[in-house]
Amino acid sequence: MRFQKPALSIEQQADLVLSRGLHAARERLIRRLHSVGYYRLCGYWHHLKQPDDSFQAGSDFEAVWLTYNFDRRLRVVVMEAIERVEVAIRCDLYTRIVLRHGPFGHLDPAHFPNVSPEKHQNMLNRLRDEARRSNEQFVQHFRSRYDEFPDLPLWAAAEISTFGTVLTMVNGSESDIRPAIAAKFNLHDAVFASWLLTLNTIRNVCAHHSRLWNRELGLKPQIPNVKNGPLWHGPIRIQNNRIFVVLTMLGVLQQYVAPRSRWRQRVFDLFDGFPNVPLAPMGMPADWRNHPLWR
Repeated sequence: MRFQKPALSIEQQADLVLSRGLHAARERLIRRLHSVGYYRLCGYWHHLKQPDDSFQAGSDFEAVWLTYNFDRRLRVVVMEAIERVEVAIRCDLYTRIVLRHGPFGHLDPAHFPNVSPEKHQNMLNRLRDEARRSNEQFVQHFRSRYDEFPDLPLWAAAEISTFGTVLTMVNGSESDIRPAIAAKFNLHDAVFASWLLTLNTIRNVCAHHSRLWNRELGLKPQIPNVKNGPLWHGPIRIQNNRIFVVLTMLGVLQQYVAPRSRWRQRVFDLFDGFPNVPLAPMGMPADWRNHPLWR
């Protein structure tokens, strides 16, 4: 099957949407399409479409635009929390490795027995590429002073590494390291590992300004069992395939990395500011604030 859809001007796009039944002021719709793009907005009105591509009766562009703006703010709130978690895990990880194996302990594949030598080499290549590209002052200082460049001591290399590279180190390190980090968050190792994979995916979604609001998670995090996480199993069910579980995970993790943070209140403020945004696509019941993990 060949792709045969024609390219349309912004005005033609607006007229197409209007002809399909979306209620909107044409000039305002055109301005929004100019600033955001038709394809990007499709994700926010797709749930309003019928099988024949027409819109359900009563579909209004202002509600779509409201949801779009909510999603922008949601990404900011989520990224704030992920940053705190990522920095805390990164610090814990490199501290354990360098105290055990020295500043350049990450160079030896024997210290990462849970990944293949090839994957360890790929990790080093990424770290070296980041060092070569970096204009950070501490990297420039190391480059000019020490012969080891482009290999930085791990505490420096970690500062310019991606979350994905950090995960490779966490998952590949000696078998006692990841469980020890997980224990600081009062999590079982397997649960912690699954959370990290999910958070890495969500971090990438946010970094690329992609949609969170009604996203179904490809990498679903494990829910702690009743014994290890009884509060997860209250009368209000948390699904593990929508953004609500990520918000709840981040709320739990914030209690350990930033117990005085007002992040939870910022989440409440966000939803208070957008009371008409549909909750169901986020996996959130109407009474989500009554869940023991959010009270």
